[in-house]
Amino acid sequence: MASEYEDQIDRLRFTFNEVTKVVDPHALREKVADLTRQSADPELWSDQAHAQEVNSALARAQSQLKRLTAMHGRLEDLGALLEMAEETREEDPDTSRELIAQFESEAAGADETLQALHVQTLLSGKYDERSAVVTIRSGAGGVDAADFAQMLQRMYLRWVERHHDEFSATVLDTSYAEEAGIKSTTFQVDGAYAYGNLSVEAGTHRLVRISPFDNQSRRQTSFAAVEVIPLIEQTDHIDVPESDIRIDVFRSSGPGGQSVNTTDSAVRITHLPTGIVVSMQDEKSQIQNRAAAMRVLQSRLLALKQEEEAREKKELAGDIKASWGDQMRSYVLQPYQMVKDLRTGFESGNTTAVFDGEIDGFINAGIRWRATGERAVN
Repeated sequence: MASEYEDQIDRLRFTFNEVTKVVDPHALREKVADLTRQSADPELWSDQAHAQEVNSALARAQSQLKRLTAMHGRLEDLGALLEMAEETREEDPDTSRELIAQFESEAAGADETLQALHVQTLLSGKYDERSAVVTIRSGAGGVDAADFAQMLQRMYLRWVERHHDEFSATVLDTSYAEEAGIKSTTFQVDGAYAYGNLSVEAGTHRLVRISPFDNQSRRQTSFAAVEVIPLIEQTDHIDVPESDIRIDVFRSSGPGGQSVNTTDSAVRITHLPTGIVVSMQDEKSQIQNRAAAMRVLQSRLLALKQEEEAREKKELAGDIKASWGDQMRSYVLQPYQMVKDLRTGFESGNTTAVFDGEIDGFINAGIRWRATGERAVN
């Protein structure tokens, strides 16, 4: 048995070494030290764009280093646990068994964390390190679709809460449906690699269930679209001429049209050349809402630019077939319980946990599939 546990530690250490080949802790420490020196420079904020870039890079590097350092410590602790279990095996069998049980539990947790860290090494896209702007829109299915859109919003916000040491979320705008649910919502997820993680969630999601809004209790299929774009940074220089936009102001409102603001502080920006519309009412002042709306508009224009460049590359390569289908995931609550990603093959029978934010398996499988074409084996 001791040999089996030693092999388990060796496998964990091998995976950790594979991660550190990509994300070198020594290089990270030097990067953190350099960025810390830059952030302490009193002259840094004379250039706000550069200061923002430095502080964002420092936060990302510190977060990565913290995860790697913690994992190194966990692996050392596992080795110590196994040594103590072996030393007490003959003299105190009960204590030895307790230590082995603790080892098994800690090793399982370490393995799960390491697999997630390993998947993160596959995030090498140009904007993967960025914060993310997520927009969810209800689709076909009437009031069920609006309710589904709100369920998805809660799912992603709960996922952020589960990773509170890595990410934070801010709801920027929500348009409520008349009967129940939401027509659309936009929220920002801040943290290192928020976009890289959540970008695999983009696409059409489908829900099948007995409708709680149907007095005949019939089964209903509804759809919601999830859009994920990287948050624009000032260094990206996406110029939006004033002549290309129309700005409307109005009063913020909550569910049911209840007034939550007595001034015209909410802002709607329409980008005339593309027809993109961004609404913002989360901030207290019109100036703040306008600035937030402009950042989201610039992010969407950046995403549009990326899509155009990707299409051009595919056409040059002679392959114009879309790699992502219209429907990427199904959430079935009736006649059986199953959430399944149709691209990766990853699935879960615990639908309650999924809607409560337990979606790491889907995200990791999506990242691995996108990078390698590997489908999940549950």
